[in-house]
Amino acid sequence: MNKAIFLDRDGTINIDKDYLYKIEDFEYISGVVEALKQLQDMGYLLIVISNQSGIARGFYSEDDYLIIDRWMKDDLKSRGVNITASYYCPHHPKALVKKYRCECNCRKPNTGLFWQAQKDFDIDMSKSIAIGDKERDIAICKEAPVRGILIDCNKKWSNVISDIRNKHKD
Repeated sequence: MNKAIFLDRDGTINIDKDYLYKIEDFEYISGVVEALKQLQDMGYLLIVISNQSGIARGFYSEDDYLIIDRWMKDDLKSRGVNITASYYCPHHPKALVKKYRCECNCRKPNTGLFWQAQKDFDIDMSKSIAIGDKERDIAICKEAPVRGILIDCNKKWSNVISDIRNKHKD
């Protein structure tokens, strides 16, 4: 079985800029690239799990999201970081775009995407970690023995890596 880091995107990997979908607006959070490389070197699969309600709200299309997602993965790969997979939820219960208006199991704090990743990559949840900037990003911790870490202005990525090295050894 594999161990994984489940990562939110906006506010965790990149600076949250409200409904980000343009490559020219994408900006990494300080220290994240180096931290992701270290986590990868520690044997973790890196899996992005992101709510993308901007699709449901009509701010951008699924194609727009997929373009920036592909760009981010390619850019990280050029820096030595491999994102194993990324999962996203385009839904919202009050969506303006009718086809995305629903209550789903994939929109965080629901955990459908975490469980899909677990199945797709044979992940040992007890050796995995969810990292995000909001409580909903670590909601899987209530259902599985996944450790949760919240990133904020006081918790720098270098501190996260030290914390993981010290507390989450195999």
